Amino acid sequence: MKMNNLLINSNRVINHKLLKSLSAALVSSLLLSCGGETVSKDDNNVISKFNSTWNIHEKCEINDDGTILYKAISWGGLVGTFLKQNMPEDLSAYESITFEFDRPAPVPMQVVVDDRFKTWGKPGIKSLTCNFDGQDVRSVGKILLQAADPCSIGINKIYFTPKANTWETVPIWSGNCAFGDWENGFVVSADKFMDAYEGDKLEFIYTADKSDPNVTYWLFKTIYSSTENTLEGNDNELNSWGCALVSSEVNVYRIVLTEKDIEGLREYGLFVNGYNVTVTQCNLLCKSYLSDESE
Repeated sequence: MKMNNLLINSNRVINHKLLKSLSAALVSSLLLSCGGETVSKDDNNVISKFNSTWNIHEKCEINDDGTILYKAISWGGLVGTFLKQNMPEDLSAYESITFEFDRPAPVPMQVVVDDRFKTWGKPGIKSLTCNFDGQDVRSVGKILLQAADPCSIGINKIYFTPKANTWETVPIWSGNCAFGDWENGFVVSADKFMDAYEGDKLEFIYTADKSDPNVTYWLFKTIYSSTENTLEGNDNELNSWGCALVSSEVNVYRIVLTEKDIEGLREYGLFVNGYNVTVTQCNLLCKSYLSDESE
């Protein structure tokens, strides 16, 4: 058994390095025509579905080239409607939706999927991606882009990214940590990340404490243990205090790990705390690089 595990880990390291070295070539090949079809993010561009606003006091101007000028008010919304035969669409074939802006966002932005889960983006970002993983997207009727303050921003593309990987779930922490009002947190030791690689994901299984009606937001803070440095993988989602806003309506939060994250986690480990959330499980989702084990 130990020998088999060693071989599996060795294969994963080898395939990770091969994937990284060949990534540029693979991306180029995917953009080439094959059988008369071109595979690119433009094939999944859904910007035409975003043609209305949540509030009558804001505007959605469609340009001749299909791009959008969105004149937002605070917490209004640029609305994308997803209906097939008048029924909400099944988006489970996709892993995320991305909004590409024509300039850095002047104010905080967020993407909301059917009022169930959302992704927050800080000012200065050029694009905002809302990952679907861990959520039920088999029936989605609306997706909104919202601005925290009045602004005008151009949107060049809005596109889905199809699912392309399989994942192995590796538990790295379990318990019952109720953050309260920043009262508690937990540590995941550095040795738990020795088999983690760039592109893997951290997964937190949580519930939001909604017992206090005065509490209207819920937060995660993820840092390299014994430091003040936040993870890089969810940097676009962090507010000025280094916290990520999570939804109270779902129970999964995930972070895609960068190369810098892996280096920091292997050296320091992870410390997690937050606001009015209870975490019961932390997993490492390892990307599978072996496409055919029978060979």
